[in-house]
Amino acid sequence: MKIIEIQEKTFPINSDIKNAYISFAKMDCSVVAIKTDVKINGENIIGYGFHSNGRYAVGELLKKRFIPRLKEASSKSLVNDVGDNFSPEKIWKILMQNEKPGGHGERSTAVGTIDMAIWDIVSKIEQVPLYELLAKKYGDGKFTNKIFVYAAGGYYYPGKDIPMLMEEMKSYLNMGFTTVKMKIGGASLVEDLKRIESVLKLVGSGKNLCVDANGRFDLKTAIEYGKALEQYKLKWFEEAGDPLDYQLNAELSKNYKNSLATGENLFSMQDSRNLIRYGGMRKDIDWLQFDCSLSYGLVEYLKTLSMMKEYNWSSRRVIPHGGHQLSCNIAAGLNLGGNEIYPSLFQPFGGFPDESLVEDSFVTFPKFIGMGYEKKEKLNNLLKKLFFH
Repeated sequence: MKIIEIQEKTFPINSDIKNAYISFAKMDCSVVAIKTDVKINGENIIGYGFHSNGRYAVGELLKKRFIPRLKEASSKSLVNDVGDNFSPEKIWKILMQNEKPGGHGERSTAVGTIDMAIWDIVSKIEQVPLYELLAKKYGDGKFTNKIFVYAAGGYYYPGKDIPMLMEEMKSYLNMGFTTVKMKIGGASLVEDLKRIESVLKLVGSGKNLCVDANGRFDLKTAIEYGKALEQYKLKWFEEAGDPLDYQLNAELSKNYKNSLATGENLFSMQDSRNLIRYGGMRKDIDWLQFDCSLSYGLVEYLKTLSMMKEYNWSSRRVIPHGGHQLSCNIAAGLNLGGNEIYPSLFQPFGGFPDESLVEDSFVTFPKFIGMGYEKKEKLNNLLKKLFFH
């Protein structure tokens, strides 16, 4: 059992949208394909990996550091002790050899991209969906093909007015979503409140609306927004300040009685633990959004979930950032609270298999093997076009 070829490509996911902090005009994504000598129905098993939006492609890191380490490793060092499948844990250690702790940066994205492809391979060899493998080997044995999802959008872009925002949100409701998310902090507070109130008319209740500042605010502005938002009783107020400013988050939690959410830009178990230790997060009402593909992959994510148990946090308080099938599988197999989805953005990487059914903001997956990429036609066609001609 061995890896016979690894390829990496950079693919554009750019658009004119903006959040409160960045433009996506030049956003791109690294995509990795790992081909093995294991065959099912006469075809070599290939695992695919890519990372979430919001971080740029990491092709140079992959090509110069991480892919060579995997290629140079002996085949025996890549497989589990029984020898019947690859070992994500052993491969992760090989990828991280000679890497100092801390300073995660884009390194965590590069490792997470390869790690995703490895888990795709492992579950394909087992001939089960990844969520079933996770439940049986790393969870309590219970899994589901139905999870909570919310539609993320509401970005700013040139010429987008409130009627256009409402049309966007209405399209998500027509798709079967009842919970949606929109951006704030890219306009004045007065204008943002108008935008929020317009969307609330559509979704009917604050519990169906999340707002996301993408780390834009200082403490004074975060508290100001919090006071204005409290009246709406929103599902959550997300990433008010810099993700590493734990004191800001802790102070905000003292001044905002409703739910906060953060964590998508924390890229290791240690950073996630510091949020829980020092960020003032309340385990009964707040939400954690750790993104597996940006934070060293699922091997590290399992450590983060284990750490949460030590601090008596339920996995149900985790709704990952990312909006793709890796996060969906983790939510379904490890009893997370749900998943973010981008119905109209960052395609074809976002979303779930084409035959999935969304009703009342719960998605039901069709049968698939591995991550389920092959069941998403546009993504499957792109992956075949990009790799191994």
